[in-house]
Amino acid sequence: MYERPFGRYLEDFTPGDRFRHWPGKTITEYDDHLFCMITMNHHPLHTNALFAAEESPQGRNVVVGNLVYSLILGMSVPDISGAAIANLEVESLIHRHPVFHGDTVYGETRVLDVRPSESKPDRGVVTVETKGFNQDGKEVCYFRRKVLVWRRSSAPERRRPYDESVWDA
Repeated sequence: MYERPFGRYLEDFTPGDRFRHWPGKTITEYDDHLFCMITMNHHPLHTNALFAAEESPQGRNVVVGNLVYSLILGMSVPDISGAAIANLEVESLIHRHPVFHGDTVYGETRVLDVRPSESKPDRGVVTVETKGFNQDGKEVCYFRRKVLVWRRSSAPERRRPYDESVWDA
């Protein structure tokens, strides 16, 4: 049997490690509009093609930045924070280039620091920086964050609501 790792423990991180997250995501107009409506961001740059064409420097709709950030962050979860206790902070968030409907984004994360907790020996803090890129290799998003993660020996067991007998038939 193979277990798919989802996230990592403190001992699995080393400063300088890089993780290329897979897969990428093509952002559709629907994705952008739905995210705008769910988050109540009704800025016409994101939802009104005429406004974007006539009144914006980009000349077309721009994907809302929080969607781009959320997608890149989400891409990193299986590699970085899937076994985390908590995301502690986002130190910075920079949108370097606009993302447009139909663009495909990809993410990559680098480990900056790994520090065992001084007060709780069962955990530690991992500092990472993540970059998002579009299909042309342009960096569209950058953020740095701190993640609180378990030490392997202290992490709660990942259980399922069934046992191995499901294959005994």
